[in-house]
Amino acid sequence: MLKDKKEVSIQENVHKLVNNFSRDTFIYDLIRAYGISKATITRLKKGSYNFAKTKKELLWKNKVFFKSTSEKDLHFTIDELKKDSLSLKHNPRFIIVTDYKTLLSIDTKTKDSLDIPINELEKNCEFFFPWIGKEKIKLKHHEDPLDIKAAEKMAKLYDAIKKDNPSLNTKETHALNVFFSRLLFCFFAEDTGIFEEKLFTNSIASHTNENGSDLSSYLTKLFKSLDTNKKSSYSKFLQKFPYVNGSLFAEKFPIPKFSKSSRKTLIDCGRLNWASINPDIFGSMIQAVVDREQRGSMGMHYTSVTNIMKVIEPLFLNELYKEFNKSISNPKKLQKLLKRLSTIKIFDPACGSGNFLIIAYKELRSLEIKIFKQLQKISHQLSLPLSRIFLTQFYGIELDDFTHEIAILSLWLAEHQMNVKFKDTFGRTRPSLPLKQGGNIVCGNATRLDWGKICPKEINCEIYILGNPPYLGARNQLTEHKEDIQHLLKHIKKHNNLDYISCWFFLATQYISESKASFAFVSTNSICQGESVPILWPHILNQHLEIGFAHQSFKWNNFAKNNAGVTCVIIGVRNKNNSIKSLYNKSSRTVVKNINHFLRNESNSIVSSHKSSIANLPMMTIGSMANDDGNFMLTKDEFIKIKKSDPKALFFIKKAIGAKEFLHGVNRHCIWINEIDAPKAKTIPFIFDKLQKVKKYRETSKRTATKNLAKKAYSFGERRHKDSSSIIIPRVTSEKREYIPFGFLDQKTVILDSAQAIYDSEMYIFGIISSKMHMTWVKAVAGRLETRIRYSSSLCYNTFPFPDISKEQKETIQNHVLNVIDERQKHPDKTIAELYDPNKMPKGLLKAHHNLDLAIERCYKSKPFKSDEERLEYLFKLYEKMIQKEKEKKGA
Repeated sequence: MLKDKKEVSIQENVHKLVNNFSRDTFIYDLIRAYGISKATITRLKKGSYNFAKTKKELLWKNKVFFKSTSEKDLHFTIDELKKDSLSLKHNPRFIIVTDYKTLLSIDTKTKDSLDIPINELEKNCEFFFPWIGKEKIKLKHHEDPLDIKAAEKMAKLYDAIKKDNPSLNTKETHALNVFFSRLLFCFFAEDTGIFEEKLFTNSIASHTNENGSDLSSYLTKLFKSLDTNKKSSYSKFLQKFPYVNGSLFAEKFPIPKFSKSSRKTLIDCGRLNWASINPDIFGSMIQAVVDREQRGSMGMHYTSVTNIMKVIEPLFLNELYKEFNKSISNPKKLQKLLKRLSTIKIFDPACGSGNFLIIAYKELRSLEIKIFKQLQKISHQLSLPLSRIFLTQFYGIELDDFTHEIAILSLWLAEHQMNVKFKDTFGRTRPSLPLKQGGNIVCGNATRLDWGKICPKEINCEIYILGNPPYLGARNQLTEHKEDIQHLLKHIKKHNNLDYISCWFFLATQYISESKASFAFVSTNSICQGESVPILWPHILNQHLEIGFAHQSFKWNNFAKNNAGVTCVIIGVRNKNNSIKSLYNKSSRTVVKNINHFLRNESNSIVSSHKSSIANLPMMTIGSMANDDGNFMLTKDEFIKIKKSDPKALFFIKKAIGAKEFLHGVNRHCIWINEIDAPKAKTIPFIFDKLQKVKKYRETSKRTATKNLAKKAYSFGERRHKDSSSIIIPRVTSEKREYIPFGFLDQKTVILDSAQAIYDSEMYIFGIISSKMHMTWVKAVAGRLETRIRYSSSLCYNTFPFPDISKEQKETIQNHVLNVIDERQKHPDKTIAELYDPNKMPKGLLKAHHNLDLAIERCYKSKPFKSDEERLEYLFKLYEKMIQKEKEKKGA
C-alpha cells in the first residue's frame, strides 16, 4: 500500500508511462517517473552520465544498468549483465532487462528480483523505491508470510499434541519429532504433484473419526503404505498413495494420540498451500516449533539467502560461473564443467536445518540448467538432459536430533522443487518418487566426530566446507562446550580463552590441509581480533594454508522482529595457490596481495599480549573496581545532601570517572576510604550505612573472592588509584572516531574500571597515544565489542611500536598536546563525545590533531605517511624488529 504523496505521484507517473508506452524512451520515462531531474536525464542521453557501451544499454553509476534485447532468454541476459565488468565497476543498484513484453530486474543490494509482464509495472512500482531513498521491506527470500503462517500453524499443532500426550519420555519425544518431519513431507507432497492434490489431508478428513480417536492407527497404516511398493493388501484409498522409499517412512515409531481439537488443527495445517514453502527458511522455522524458547519470532536463527551467498559465491560459485562464461561457446568445455559439478562435495559440519546446503544445492542445479540450455543452443543437442547433481554430494553434521531430521527432509523438498524447475525448462526430469538416498546428514557432536569418515576425501575431489557454526565466548560456554575445547585444543596455550567456534576452524584446517578442499565460515568478529589472534591463528595460517577471501565486520541480521544483529565476519581458507585474494567490506570488493588474521591486506605478523610496553612507555593499568552493588557510588541528590548535612563526610568522597562519565561529561562521586581512616569513616551514619550494605552484598556472594572482600567493606574491591595526576583511557570506544579521546585528570579523581589509567605520566605520552599512528595500530590489533574498539593495555598499548626519541622531540610533542587541550577548552559547552564526533569535530581541534600527527610521524621517518596501509606496514615491520631485539636480550 502506498502511503505518502510522493509514492502516489510515482504510481500515477508509472501508470502514464504504461499507457503512453514508447520503446525508444522507456528507460528515461521510467526514471523520470521516480522524480529524476530533466537535467540528469539530459546528461544520461548525451552520454556524460552513461557508462554503457551500446545504444541499447544505459549504465548510470550506482543507480541502474538497463538493456533492451530481442533474446528469448532474458534470465541469461540479466545474469550476464550481473557478472559484467561494468557492473562490478559501477555498482548499479538495479539491473533491468526487457524485450518490452517482459521486464526482469535484480536489486543488487537486497538480491530481490522482479519478473513481470511490462504492463504490470504500475502494480510493482514499489520495487524501485530505493531510487527515492525508501528501502524495501525484504520479503522475497526472508519473510514470506506463508512460511510464517505455516510455522505458526505447526507450532499450534505441536502444542495440541503435547497437550494430548503430556508424559512423553525421551524416546517418545524423538518419535514425535520424526512424526512431524513425516507430516511436513505429506503436506508438501500433496501440494506439489508428488501425491494427488490434497490426497493426504482429505483422507484424514474423510476416513477418521471427528473426535480423533482412530487417527493414530489410521496414520500408522498410511505411513506403512508409503514405505511399500506392494499395496494389494491395503484399502483402495490407501493404494492411491505412492511408494515413497528413501528411509523417510522406514522405521516404525509410535504415533501420538489425537483429540478432536488436535485432529482439527492437523487438518487446518493441511488446508494451507505448501507448494510455495521455502525449504531453506522453513526448516529453521520448524526448529522454533519444537523449541518454545525460540517461539518469540519464527525464523530467529534463519540465515538469509543474501548472507549465505556471501559465503558460497567467493568460496566456489563465482569461479564456476567464470568457467561457464569462458566455455560459453565450447560444447566440450561445457560438458567438462557439467562433469565437474557432478563430483563437487558440499559439507556443512554445523548444518542446522540445512540452510547452507539447500542454497548451495539450488545454486549448483541452477547453473547446471544454464549449461544444458547453452549446450542445446550451440550444439543443437536433441537428446533431453537429466540432472547429474545428486543429494548424495551434500554432507552435514547436526547435534540436535529433530533438526537433523528436518535437514534431510528439507533437502528432499529442495530437490523436488528443482526437479519441477528442470521439467518446466526441458520437459522431463528424474521422478521424485521413489525417493533416492538423501543428503548425508549425521546426527552428532561435530567436535567429537571424524570429519573424514563423514565426508570422505577422494583424490582430486573438490570439497567445500561451509556454514555458520555456533559461536560462544569463553564466558558464555557451558561445561560441555569447555570439555569440547579441552578435547580438541588442549595442546594450544590459553585455549580456554577461545571462542567455541575455534573448534570448527581447527578441524576444518586439519581436513583441508594438502587437498583440493577449502572452507569458509561465518563467525563473530572476535575470532580475528584481540587475544584470539595469537592463540588460534598460528595453527591455521601455517606453511600450507592462506585466507583466500574475507568479509570484514558487518551486522548479521535476520528477519526476527527485534532483528538483533550479531557483528560477524566471513573467512575463507584454502591451500596456498596463485588465485586472486578478495577482501570485502560493506560496499566493495578489493583484490589484495594478502589477507592476514586481522582481515587486512597486511603481512601475517602475529601480535601477542605483553605485560609491559615494548617501547618502554609508562605502565597503563585498569581503573579501580568497586564490587559494591552500587553502594560506593553517590547519586547527585545524595552528594548534595551530604555536602550540606555533614561536611566532614567530604573527606571520604572523591570525584569518580569512568568511560561514560569522561565521554559524556557526567559528574559522579564515590566513597573512597583508606585503611587508616576506616574507623573515623564509620562514625559518620551515612557512610556507615553504605558500608553495611557493601558488607552484606559481599557476604552473600557466591564467589569466594568476593566473600573475602567483606572483611574490608570500607574499600573498593580492586584499588588502583594513585594520588597523582593521570591520563584516562576509555576501555571501549566507537570505531567511527578519527581519534580515541583521552584526557588529563587531577590526583583527586578516581578512575573507575570502565576506563584505564596512566599515572605520573609526562605530557608527551598523551600525544603518542592520541596520534593517528596509534589509532591505526589499535584498529588493527584490538578486540571488539560488536564493532566498537575494546582498548586493551596488553594488546594495544604495550605492543605499540614507538622508537626512542630525543628530549627536543618530546618537547615538540608536548607543545602540540597543549594545542589540542586548548582547542578542546574553546568549546566548554560540548562533551568529549561531541567534540570527537567524526561528523562534527571542530576544525581547530582537527587541525591541532593533524599537527600532532605530523610530529609523531616524524619520530618514525622524515616524510609523512601517505595512508593507513603504509602506516601499518611500517608499524608491523618495526614491531617485528622490536620483538626480535627483545628476544635477543632475553637470550643473551
